[in-house]
Amino acid sequence: MENNKIKISVRNLVEFVLKSGDLDSRFTGTSRAMEGTKAHQKIQKEYKNKFSKEKQIPLEEFEANKKIEYMAEVILKYDIEYKNFHFIIEGRADGIIVEGLDITIDEIKSLTKPLELVDEEYNYLHWAQAKCYGYIYAIQNNLEDINVQITYYNINSEETKSLRKNFNVKELEIFFFSLLDGYYFWASFMKDWKIKRNFSIKKMSFPFKCYRKGQRELAVAVYGTIKEGRKIFAQASTGIGKTMSTLFPSIKAMGEGFVSKIFYLTAKTITRNVAEDAIIKMASGGLSLKVVILTAKDKICFKEKTSCNPEDCEFAKGHFDRVNNAISEILNKENIINREVVVKYSKQFSICPFEFSLDLALWADCIICDYNYVFDPRVYLRRFFDNEEEYTFLIDEAHNLVDRAREMFSAELDKQPFLEVKKIMKSKEPKIAKALDKINSCMIKFRKLCEEQEHNVYIQKSQMEEVYPLLRRLISESEEWLTKNNKLEGYEQLLEIYFNSLAFIRISELYDDRFITYVEKQGSNVRIKIFCLDPSYLLNESMKRGKSVVLFSATLSPIGYFKEILGGSDSDYIIRLPSPFSLEKRKLLIADRVSTKYKDRESSLTSIIEYIAAMISAKKGNYIVFLPSYSYMTKIYEKFCEEYPLINTMIQESNMIEENREKYLFNFKEDNKETLVAFAVLGGMFSEGIDLKGDRLIGAIIVGVGLPQLCLERDIIKDYFKEKNNFGYEYAYMYPGMNKVLQAAGRVIRTEDDRGSILLIDERFGNSAYKMIFPKEWYSNITVRSVKDIQNNLAEFWRK
Repeated sequence: MENNKIKISVRNLVEFVLKSGDLDSRFTGTSRAMEGTKAHQKIQKEYKNKFSKEKQIPLEEFEANKKIEYMAEVILKYDIEYKNFHFIIEGRADGIIVEGLDITIDEIKSLTKPLELVDEEYNYLHWAQAKCYGYIYAIQNNLEDINVQITYYNINSEETKSLRKNFNVKELEIFFFSLLDGYYFWASFMKDWKIKRNFSIKKMSFPFKCYRKGQRELAVAVYGTIKEGRKIFAQASTGIGKTMSTLFPSIKAMGEGFVSKIFYLTAKTITRNVAEDAIIKMASGGLSLKVVILTAKDKICFKEKTSCNPEDCEFAKGHFDRVNNAISEILNKENIINREVVVKYSKQFSICPFEFSLDLALWADCIICDYNYVFDPRVYLRRFFDNEEEYTFLIDEAHNLVDRAREMFSAELDKQPFLEVKKIMKSKEPKIAKALDKINSCMIKFRKLCEEQEHNVYIQKSQMEEVYPLLRRLISESEEWLTKNNKLEGYEQLLEIYFNSLAFIRISELYDDRFITYVEKQGSNVRIKIFCLDPSYLLNESMKRGKSVVLFSATLSPIGYFKEILGGSDSDYIIRLPSPFSLEKRKLLIADRVSTKYKDRESSLTSIIEYIAAMISAKKGNYIVFLPSYSYMTKIYEKFCEEYPLINTMIQESNMIEENREKYLFNFKEDNKETLVAFAVLGGMFSEGIDLKGDRLIGAIIVGVGLPQLCLERDIIKDYFKEKNNFGYEYAYMYPGMNKVLQAAGRVIRTEDDRGSILLIDERFGNSAYKMIFPKEWYSNITVRSVKDIQNNLAEFWRK
């Protein structure tokens, strides 16, 4: 990519240069995004109908050069060399009206404010955006003047008001270039920065003395994938160094112009920290890279209760007057912009830290953030995806994206809140109370459907169409009241219902045969849910926002399953890399004479206790026992403590806060002279993402095959995939369960110097169906039939 090439949307250009005043996220009618689309379509359809009728008039009634035409959603792109820069300005005009030689650019805006209160001074940014479109169209079509029109559409009354001005192209030119002049400082900064960045990238060497086994192979595959603009699924075992093996080649590809921005996407904070550490490591070797780590709004907000408006927050008041100075300061002084750095500069300039971090992300070379910033249809970063860019998505721990995607693409509503708020609103706003009552009545009908079914659950493949008009009515009726009454009783409850209803409708617009709707009776309450069974299509569509995608994990096994469920295709690459560690340093034992199925758990307690004792007797040190549920874990823990009271133990608590989590991990000390046995839930916070190197952990006992708890949704998934590909049980239960086992086992050997043992306890580990999905390095396992077998094998292992 040329260093003097600046690609920016009209909207981003206008907002960045001209936006001023307060940050104000108070409720203004959030359905406008959804209703706005309908407003656009409605107005565009009216224009098309009008002009198609006018075309029926005999041509002789018009001047010879008379032309009537309406064009909707017109993409405009303007390439211009200006002040040593190659600007590419892009945007989409809502409508272009051609009436003979009279040309009008029409920008459509939806609102809830009464139209009589809207005049030419209502919103300067609206005019600025439309004037840019007008200039681009005029200059490209050799026009001397052009009309610019703002059409305001009131989504409550469905009335419109059009404001039109005529501009000489010279006027528009002066305005347009004033924007470019306002952006020039930033363009110059980025030009100089990219030269410095790319020079540092070209000089950058791999930050370690040598590659680990498999690491170079993965890095080469990632670079090739990015260069070709493709997608790759990489199963790379623990120890290869996946973070560095994906970031390093991505940054190298950026230096060659194949990438404009890197999104490093994770499911957990701890993996974001690992990515940041990798960048710091490369920076210590001379790399210059602007990196922003995004932190969730509720975690970075300075206020006890998040309230983004100038009345409640001093950081919101005048935010836009100060934010560009803050951006300039931080970009000149900082490269790695994490939470602490954002907080420091936000306090210095008295601005909102969350909005500040989002603005900084526009200038970053690499953004480290949660999956939802790219995939969640409710909150993904639209500001980045208006235009096609050469983005690379690095999706870490990609196995986690399956359930996260189902969650992001699903929505649900409960009956109880509608009933409770109806009672509050009855005396305050009868129209809203009536709308709530109709939804409550609809839910009662759904409850009756449940009562006619076994287990009080009603399921259908199609949508519950009757609920959507009622939700839209509630949304419409609520907006004005919510705008004016944020201090009254019932506001917070109605606001929550409003957003839940809005989310439900938005998700409904994605609905196809990969979804199902179910209604579940829970006592007197009823829950209706749009449930995404198969997120593959929507994930694939989301990934198209980038040019290249790298999905990687130590546990993408079986990789065919993950490739299908995560939106892969036959043309996507696959790479499997075995463990780089010597198998002689790890002993894998399988005890397949114990059943841990739910019905056998009580009778299995004694055998499991004996097996744990046998394992830890071979060598003093730190061990974790992973169990499939809290209740089962508690029983094993209590019985073990009763049998072996002198051994140090600890147990994972439910809903552990961060402080207690850190205390739990702190107990895994190096050179521990006494044995510690920790108990944790398989698939929980300690079975993935923790890094206990050296002898901080020398053994793991994994009880059970990790099957998700039998539940309605898992059974629905099972039925769906049974019909689709005859792998229903595998996709719903077996593969997700085995992934938990693989993750837990991966806690033991973290570096090439580590030694440790793993004991799998469950008769199903001896089944061929499970052995077929063992990773290659697990084939060197030993089946143990007794306590003595365990002791003998481990005694020999630890003697070496």
